Parts: sequence; C-alpha cells; structure tokens
Amino acid sequence: MENSSPRQLEIVKLARTSGRVSVEELVETFEVSPQTIRKDLNDLCGRGILKRVHGGAMLRSGVSNQAYESRRMVAAEEKSVIGAMAASLVPNNCSLLINIGTTTEQVALALRGKENLMVVTNNINVVNILHNEPGIDIIVTGGIIRRSDSGVVGDAAVEMIKRFKVDYAVIGVSAIDADGALLDYDYREVQASQAIIENARHVILVADSLKFERSAPVRIGHLSQLDTFVTNGHPPKQITQICKENDVELIST
Repeated sequence: MENSSPRQLEIVKLARTSGRVSVEELVETFEVSPQTIRKDLNDLCGRGILKRVHGGAMLRSGVSNQAYESRRMVAAEEKSVIGAMAASLVPNNCSLLINIGTTTEQVALALRGKENLMVVTNNINVVNILHNEPGIDIIVTGGIIRRSDSGVVGDAAVEMIKRFKVDYAVIGVSAIDADGALLDYDYREVQASQAIIENARHVILVADSLKFERSAPVRIGHLSQLDTFVTNGHPPKQITQICKENDVELIST
C-alpha cells in the first residue's frame, strides 16, 4: 500500500472490517468533503485495492474470501431479515439441509422454536445455534473442520450429505454473477453445496444484495436450479428475469 495517505490507509482498514464503506460515512468519520473522499476512493480503486460500488467502495474480490467475522458484520441487519423470511418458509415436521455461511446462520437463529425438524448441516456454527432446541434434531456431517469459519468440508462431508433426501435446503453463496451463476471461493465447500442442492426437494437460496456486486472463482451452480431466492432490495433486472423464466420464486425483503 505504498503511496497511500494515512486517511486512505484508514479507509482500507474500515473496508477490511466491514467489507464496504460509503462516501457518506467516510465524510462523517474524517470530517472532510465528499469530493475529498471520492478522490481517495478513486485513487484506491485505480490501484486495484478497492472496487467502486454505488455510494462508496468495497474490497475487491479475489481468489479468497474476507475474514469470517468481518463477513458477519457486512449487511448484518439485512441478513437477519432475510434469515427470518427464509425460516418462515420452512414448516414444522420436515427435514432440512443447511450449508456454510453467515446468512444461513441467521436462518438457523430464526428456526429456533420450530417443532420436529431434522437438520443436517456442515456448519458447526449452526450446530451451536440449534443444539439446545428440544424440537430440532441435528446431524453433523463428517469431514475436515475449516478453522476460518467452522465449516465442515471434504469428501467425507459430501458423501454424508448424499445419504439424505431432505424436504428443504437452505444455502448461501459468496457471489451471484449477472448470468445467474452461483459462485464461491473454496472448491471443497462448493462440492458440499452442490450435493445439498442435488439432495433436496426444495432449495432456498439466501443472499444479500451485495452478492450481486462480488465475484468468486468457483461455480456452485445456477439460479435456475433453485426453487426460492430470498434477498433484499431490488435485484438486477437480469436476475429478476432469470428467476421469472425458470419459475424461481423471488422474495425481496
């Protein structure tokens, strides 16, 4: 980060913490003009450190995801609302697969109080959220526990997922491409997500609107493979059209 001013270094630090920064927030934080902040952002984006988005900038996507705790903070309120909506679609007395992700964890939080659920997951955080729920039985896949986010990945996890045929699946992704491709960073996690999609009767994708602005290198699948997509705000027209053409129920909170 040579040639960066102290303010620019702080801006990047804030972006790494929250995933995204806005011009309005930076103006208030540094007590400078919007023009000054825009100049800083243009400089940082021009050097490939950040990526411009409407109203601000965000960390540039690469081949690795940002830290898990930081991801939890990004669009936290939106993820909570999305999680509650998705959980409302899951009835009592059914089986459910849940994959790794900060938004799927919000779904798990909203599932508390449900009755007679069987939840199969490769997400240790989901286990911690639900293990004391009297109406929910939890099955954890085997495999390697990824220290960065407590996700269980690897061939053993995939093989165990394939043993089930559940009523519902709730999945999260790292990015959604304009053509409807669902993307992630770790091919081992992708293999587990693909197995979840293949072995559920009804697949629900939960993803906040920032996922439309990101990219990731590994393909999970396509929006057309889903039954329901729960997001926030106003999805891009192309995404809306893909959902319409493929009978995917689009729910925007």
